[in-house]
Amino acid sequence: MKSIKHKPVVLLPADVKHQGEHPFHMVGQKYILAVAEAAGALPLLLPSISEHIDLEALLETADGILLTGAVSNVHPSNFDQEVHNPELPLDPARDAITLNLIRAAVTAGIPLLAICRGFQEVNVAFGGSLHQAVQEVAGMADHRESKDLPIDDQYAPAHPVKLVANGKLANITGHEQIMVNSLHGQGIDRLGKGLIAEAFAPDGLIEAVSVENAPAFTLAVQWHPEWKVMENPVYLSIFQAFGDACRARAAGQMKARGRAAPD
Repeated sequence: MKSIKHKPVVLLPADVKHQGEHPFHMVGQKYILAVAEAAGALPLLLPSISEHIDLEALLETADGILLTGAVSNVHPSNFDQEVHNPELPLDPARDAITLNLIRAAVTAGIPLLAICRGFQEVNVAFGGSLHQAVQEVAGMADHRESKDLPIDDQYAPAHPVKLVANGKLANITGHEQIMVNSLHGQGIDRLGKGLIAEAFAPDGLIEAVSVENAPAFTLAVQWHPEWKVMENPVYLSIFQAFGDACRARAAGQMKARGRAAPD
């Protein structure tokens, strides 16, 4: 049988934002390009309309899932808290699809990479809780970026993170410590059940997690490795590992369907 060549499909759940009176479903271009260029996969944007999504059917089309960062925060009702600052944006439509999608994807063995808000979503999906304002927690640093700085400065390396020895992230990057950017006001408080801490900031805040005994690649990071990913070997290694897992998933699915695997 002739070999069929195609790139693995990676789903990116969208944020819901209003332009005037109309809601739009959006994904930042930096994430889309990171999937296409660094992971070598085909990005497919997923609208956050959970009431119209058949998760089982959806996951049959997915070789990977990328949970992006966002301006909005996870609604605190999802981890049994009241809203701390009502001025900060929320996106319950995204919460409604991602929190269920995370659990289903991990169970189904679909590779998952989660970034910033996505990192926090993974923790909440597994029963964890979040600090809604890390900078107000005793002993914690201010992990937010300065909005007054140029964008390149906002995404510049901000602090080191120490990687857990022999952990998944340490093995991917080949490092014991890396420098990362920092653009978040929320962070992990109580670690979700079944999650493994992979990296820590100097103040002790968890900066990366994996899922214990996950059947496929599952990694979540608090920073933004998609930023200029092709210029940063550490960030690139994360997306390449994700892309490799997506290709392995795609090849396995094709074999199961009796088709030739991609070269």
